[in-house]
Amino acid sequence: QVQLVESGGGLVQAGGSLRLSCVASGGTFSRYRMGWFRQAPGKEREFVAAITWATGFTSYADSVKGRFTISRDNAKNTVSLQMNTLKSEDTAVYYCAARTNPAGEYDYWGQGAQVTVSS
Repeated sequence: QVQLVESGGGLVQAGGSLRLSCVASGGTFSRYRMGWFRQAPGKEREFVAAITWATGFTSYADSVKGRFTISRDNAKNTVSLQMNTLKSEDTAVYYCAARTNPAGEYDYWGQGAQVTVSS
């Protein structure tokens, strides 16, 4: 059973930085694509960033390009999201997710981590 546990959320002032981590267990992660998504109050969940575990290939939403960096640590089975130059509109619950089927949807999700950016 795949399990994803996020940590690192919190409150930060606009312009500041936070780092989210997602510890993964129970799966063969070298085969997966890992993503970060977020959901702000009253809004739908949206894609933030993703990384293919085996190759390190990354993709980002336009709204975070140049500010956020996704990475993975194979030895620790951890995927991280470094968030710099945070804006109030980045306030949301951030979710780590795993896509185990290359042709499918993200099928495993973490519990979420709150990120609040004060202006």
